[in-house]
Amino acid sequence: MDTTARRTLLQKKIAERGSMLVAFSGGVDSSLLAVLAREALGDNSRCVLLDSPVVPREAIDEARRIARDYGLTLDILPVAVMDDERFTKNPTDRCSWCKKNSVVVLKRRAGELGFSCVADGINVSDTGEHRPGLTASTKEGIIHPFLDAGLTKSDIREIARAGGYSFWDKPSAACLSSRIPYGDAITGEKLAMVERAEAFLHDNGLRQVRVRVHGTVARIEVPKEEMRALLDMHAAVAGTLRGLGFSYVTLDLEGYRSGSMDEVLAAGPQENLIE
Repeated sequence: MDTTARRTLLQKKIAERGSMLVAFSGGVDSSLLAVLAREALGDNSRCVLLDSPVVPREAIDEARRIARDYGLTLDILPVAVMDDERFTKNPTDRCSWCKKNSVVVLKRRAGELGFSCVADGINVSDTGEHRPGLTASTKEGIIHPFLDAGLTKSDIREIARAGGYSFWDKPSAACLSSRIPYGDAITGEKLAMVERAEAFLHDNGLRQVRVRVHGTVARIEVPKEEMRALLDMHAAVAGTLRGLGFSYVTLDLEGYRSGSMDEVLAAGPQENLIE
């Protein structure tokens, strides 16, 4: 199936819903879903970005910009994930508890609007990763149009690129809690340290960055092709991150990879995510 056919199939599945509330982050997946929902459903589509300390401020600013550029109606609503110890204690299924709290807010907003469904940007590529949040959201009735259409992350990027959407090559992002090893408590202080460290690195030209927290050690992941640029400014990076509260600043020689904190898990890829 070519890109045009994939897009047509996706729009058909969106249109069949009649109305749709999109769980929006400003990433390539939810942005494409939101734009196509707007095209297919008009005013019967809307976006909600859930705001909490695990979401970087720069991500919220970028989501607002994308919504403005593409005529999306965006609500930014708070979700109190930090009040739930099942999340902040940071078990391996922390994402399921975050998702359960998030779904309450999303469903409430969909009900207020009289919309038929809440949809997210989960796609086929996500099903090969540790994604307890996907299992939880599916059980709570959140729909996954990209999964329904059999689309992978690369399919989504190609549809967005072919459509001329500016976000087609936007780097992957993840909530700030993914920077903290399982079993280490998630605190506002740790999240703020990560957010400020990554913002500094972004401001200095590094697009794809993760600052993982191991006690007082910052383990920086960047793509291997960007390591030289990071090393060229090592003094500024070390000084800035120490100023944020880190005692040691390290570079991960394996480079950036999505979900590196999951590498310690004994379990393999999730199965039976969709029931």
